[in-house]
Amino acid sequence: MSLITLICGFSASTTFATNLQNVKSSLVTSNYARTKYPIVFNHGMFGFTRLGTASFGIDYFYQVLPDLARNGATVFATQVSPLESTELRGEQLLQQVDEVLAITGATKVNLIGHSHGGPTIRYIEIVAPEKVASLTAVAGTIKGSKVADDILNNTTAKTLLTIVGQYILAPVTSLLEGNPSLPNNLEHSLKSISEQGAAEFNAQYPSAAIPKDCSQGQKITNNGVYHYSWTGTSQVTNIFDVVDSAISQLAPLSYKNRDNDGLVSRCNTHLGQVIRDNYDQSHLDQVNQILGLRALFSPDPVAQYRQQANRLKLEGL
Repeated sequence: MSLITLICGFSASTTFATNLQNVKSSLVTSNYARTKYPIVFNHGMFGFTRLGTASFGIDYFYQVLPDLARNGATVFATQVSPLESTELRGEQLLQQVDEVLAITGATKVNLIGHSHGGPTIRYIEIVAPEKVASLTAVAGTIKGSKVADDILNNTTAKTLLTIVGQYILAPVTSLLEGNPSLPNNLEHSLKSISEQGAAEFNAQYPSAAIPKDCSQGQKITNNGVYHYSWTGTSQVTNIFDVVDSAISQLAPLSYKNRDNDGLVSRCNTHLGQVIRDNYDQSHLDQVNQILGLRALFSPDPVAQYRQQANRLKLEGL
């Protein structure tokens, strides 16, 4: 029995098709999250599908996919390079989107991306809009993060992170999730999620869903794709979550303010309809990490994804 099964209290079976994780529940209790099209998740920088095995492991979107499956959704988590450019990650994701379409017989998918997953899912809309019903960016680096710009401009910080991140953490992550051949390049990753890199990407691939200021973008663009986003503006939310608290001090240092979730500024995450941009959540809280630790009275991330699935369902997606 997996760690998620123990905590959620129901049986969830997981199958892998190449790099793809499909979570199914043996106990479907409602159709609240049963969307017309499959929901496909994409992780961010240093992300993964699952670390460990099906019998004992931890998912990136912690407890989220089993909950959605229990509420009637068809859900998949994709596995792309932890450290790479948006374009390369996007091509990896596109292969898995095609696989989802082949497995399910669906014509489109609902894509949800966290952090660097935001621009990555947007890449699918750019190259294959006919395969996309909706995009949901959660704390997405839609307009980049100044943290990445600062690291790129600091030789010592970039060298240290390259050693630790590119040559240790990312390869170990890929090995633990069963795909050690995934390429990793820290500089490509940082350039893609930097404010400068994001501006260049958005200039090359403009979208009415991306607002010019801190307002909302266009919810439904001319290609018929729906767009949503949400984020938080908290850094330290649980004193026991020491890893998250440490990571979440980077953006306040870069921006000299706390109008961010610790890694991405609030306004830079906006895409389409902004559901809310000031949740009491840090960057990792928004995927229910680490191990579900968060502020005592903050929104439950698992419930937020369930509500988003229902929102998509009510839109006929």
